[in-house]
Amino acid sequence: MELRLAFGRAVRAQRVTRGWSQERLAAEAGLDRTYISGLERGVRNPALSTQERIAAALGVTVQELVAQAEGER
Repeated sequence: MELRLAFGRAVRAQRVTRGWSQERLAAEAGLDRTYISGLERGVRNPALSTQERIAAALGVTVQELVAQAEGER
């Protein structure tokens, strides 16, 4: 599986675990909901700074998200 898609799935898993909608995650991270949707579908390739914003909103580290993504590959 492509890392970009696996990263999106890791973000989705973390979001769903918290019971958050895409709108909630987007608001917490200061992003647009459509960006979160594209990220979760693997069509966005987030910059490191965006990864950091998403991870911080979810209360995890970028390293944890990447490790979760690597585990899916």
